[in-house]
Amino acid sequence: MSPRAIIETSMGMITAELYGDQVPGTVDNFVNLANSGFYKNMIFHRIIKGFVIQTGDPTGSGRGGSDRKIKLETRPDLKHIAGALGMARGPDRDSASSQFYICDDDVHGLDGNYAVFGKVVEGMDVVHAIAAVPTGAGDRPVDPPKLLSVTIQ
Repeated sequence: MSPRAIIETSMGMITAELYGDQVPGTVDNFVNLANSGFYKNMIFHRIIKGFVIQTGDPTGSGRGGSDRKIKLETRPDLKHIAGALGMARGPDRDSASSQFYICDDDVHGLDGNYAVFGKVVEGMDVVHAIAAVPTGAGDRPVDPPKLLSVTIQ
């Protein structure tokens, strides 16, 4: 059975199935960070309605992350559909660390360039609610929703 991530936010709970068999390095990285308590009390620092909600930066600036960078894992059968979990990264394809996003809608322009490592199975209403919060410059939320914790089951 695939591992599940219980993502607790200030706006509700999101449950995601993780694709450990398809993208094992990416899922292992996410699971290890979650199990270490890394994903506690962060903000969703980037929110674009109809695109993604993004978190996983302990600085809240959008430029931070964990010390470990991972190799990009993509598969043609893993698409950026509404509810997909993906790893954010910088210009270097192998620069993902801890920042991740959840797609608010289908975003196929990201397919093949970013690692999809799971999908929401419960709580898309929470994803949509987070995506609808008011934002200002740089797609930063005016009153950022919080990522309280990620628990792996």
